Amino acid sequence: MSDMATERDIRIANKPARIPLRFPAPRTWWLCFAVSLCLLILFFVAATVLLLEGIGVWGLNIPVNWGLAITNYIWFLGIGHAGTLISAMLLMLGAHWRNSLNRFAEAMTLCAVVCAGLYPILHLGRPWFFYWIAPYPNTMTISPQFKSPLSWDFFAVLTYLTVSILFWYIGIIPDLASVRDRARTRTAQVLYGLAALGWRGSAWHWARWRQAYRITAVIAVPLVVSVHSEVSLLLAAGPIPGWTSTVFPPYFVLGAAFSGFAVVLMIAIALRHMLGLADLVTARHLDLLARFLLATGLMTAYGYWVEVFDTLYGGDLQDVETLLDRVTGSYAYTYWSAVIFNFVPLQLLWFSRVRASPTILFLVALSVTIGMWFERYMLVVTSLYRDYLVSSWGSYAPSFWEWSLYAGMLGVFLTPFLLFVRFLPVISAFEVKEALRETGDLEHA
Repeated sequence: MSDMATERDIRIANKPARIPLRFPAPRTWWLCFAVSLCLLILFFVAATVLLLEGIGVWGLNIPVNWGLAITNYIWFLGIGHAGTLISAMLLMLGAHWRNSLNRFAEAMTLCAVVCAGLYPILHLGRPWFFYWIAPYPNTMTISPQFKSPLSWDFFAVLTYLTVSILFWYIGIIPDLASVRDRARTRTAQVLYGLAALGWRGSAWHWARWRQAYRITAVIAVPLVVSVHSEVSLLLAAGPIPGWTSTVFPPYFVLGAAFSGFAVVLMIAIALRHMLGLADLVTARHLDLLARFLLATGLMTAYGYWVEVFDTLYGGDLQDVETLLDRVTGSYAYTYWSAVIFNFVPLQLLWFSRVRASPTILFLVALSVTIGMWFERYMLVVTSLYRDYLVSSWGSYAPSFWEWSLYAGMLGVFLTPFLLFVRFLPVISAFEVKEALRETGDLEHA
């Protein structure tokens, strides 16, 4: 490799540290940020109406006492799983190609987990008492009910969010110091300097940093499995027809990775185009993400098949009736939407020419994201609206304020993520340069 090529690659690798100081697409960013702020305002309006009027403004009823809120809780929590997989697991495996993706994938995880965590709190009806589900000393000698899914949610989401924040922040510290050293204004130097925690790049700093980074990665990887397994047990632990399959934990974990990789792929393509990062987020990265999307999609499809086989082989009449109702009943459109959106466009990824087209990849990933939302909605509603007794049957339709809260929650997701894109390095520059020294090739860094 020539010295000129090496200098060029290092200059490209330094680009993420320069983006916060000289942002290349301010108009596009402001347009996206304005939309996200409008959605965020809608969230506050919908949440205020909910707090003032109570949970009755939603379309919940008996028997459907879970609805759009829990659907979106599972969906948002699943989206965040790909960030941990790309960052922590591939770090432990020494896969250098993660270096161009891990930073914004981790930020996406944080935003998604925050959105997911807000839903159970709002769903309580009296969210100001949410701390009652935590095991803390109190004058009323009330202990949390550890058999309650609310307690499981509390520990699962809080642990996942805490570890994700630590993993993201530890990883970004060297790049914050790099931005601090390039900053021209005193304000930027102070702010980035405080965030960098006095990082000077000494051998002692690097040794402690590597130790902390890898330990956090080791902790984070099991959380990918445990958190969404816990979410599946929210359903499978109850005697509700359609939720009693033992395949639920791995099925939910794979489905979470499936939807997460779809969102990471969309974000990678959008940032690649908006910030001119084609030299860092290369065609090879998009191809690998597409392969992961295809692999996790096929595993999720296998979960669909196993669930059907398990129900028919088990022969429980109520489970079989629920399965038939999902396919042909009032909410059959949700089942077939999940199947079509998730698996029909996905088959295009078998072809290398499709995997080389960012536009088609974006559309396929968008289709998967929509399909996984329909799957979550189908799982929740179709098992609840027809109980064991015909007299308990009902119907469910989300209210205006449920849809408003969902749209507003997209603003909760997008607003901090866009602030991250604008003011922090979206790609780990120092890890890309590190990989360059080992491989000597930016394409494989």
